[in-house]
Amino acid sequence: MHRDPDGVVPGAPSSAAPAADLNLLRTFLAVYRSGSFTAAAGLLGLSQPTVTTQIRTLERQTGRELFERLPRGVAPTAVAHDLAARVAAPLDALTAATGPENEPERQAPPVHLAGPAELLCTRVLPALAPLVAEGVRLRVTPGLTEPLLDELRAGRHDLVIATYRPRGRALTSVPLLDEEFVLVAAPVWADRITSRLAVEGPTAMHAVPLVTYAEDLPIARRYWRHVFGTRLSCPAAVTVPDLRGVLAAVTAGAGFTVLPRYLCHDKIADGTLVTLHEPDDPPINTGYLVQRPGRPDNPDVPRIRDLLIDVGRTW
Repeated sequence: MHRDPDGVVPGAPSSAAPAADLNLLRTFLAVYRSGSFTAAAGLLGLSQPTVTTQIRTLERQTGRELFERLPRGVAPTAVAHDLAARVAAPLDALTAATGPENEPERQAPPVHLAGPAELLCTRVLPALAPLVAEGVRLRVTPGLTEPLLDELRAGRHDLVIATYRPRGRALTSVPLLDEEFVLVAAPVWADRITSRLAVEGPTAMHAVPLVTYAEDLPIARRYWRHVFGTRLSCPAAVTVPDLRGVLAAVTAGAGFTVLPRYLCHDKIADGTLVTLHEPDDPPINTGYLVQRPGRPDNPDVPRIRDLLIDVGRTW
């Protein structure tokens, strides 16, 4: 289907389109929430060509492109986000009121969950184990927040744990946890520098190797700026793109680092790591649980979401 640069379907009505058939809107919402024509077809019990035809019909009626076709799945356009925001709640209410009560029970599709690898492995997956034991299926993807949010918008994930709140109406988010950052090292280093740090300030750390997960030192730089009010000037001695690797290296005596407290709490408790500084106002970063707007077709998505929000208060 050819469209002009503004996404308008040639030959489509320029004035307000007639009211769309409810079946077309249901199909649209299934594609919007699942992220692909094939997945929507499975949810609706239709063939993939039927879903494609219905979406094309709706695009002709609205005069706008609703989905960008991708190599894997589809990505909603701004028009689709707006349409979903307007029709999701009424369609969900209609389905709840008129849906067949004796429909054969089908196994829900897997829930696609994404977020920081360390948080997923140390907190999220253990918390979700009871739901998995009850039959919930998970597909977990680790990664950085920005690309994961792009993939969420494109329908490739159901839930994303993000390190910042996304802007705009395309996604909805709720606070999940607050990460407190702590300055730590193994006892062999702590014995040498703790007293010096109290007297000399952050310059006492210059003789200690810095271990971090990225060359630009984002966590350590933030800690230095927030706590010491100065710029971190020492380069990294070791970089490893996984905070669990950073934790392992520092625990073994490689140097010092700044980590989320949840990740090193047990090591601090048993004395394997030592907190080098206890500021009155430690730096904190809020993590968010993010999803596309509207009610998900998969009933396991809200189950996982609600459980994570509940247990997130204890992290």
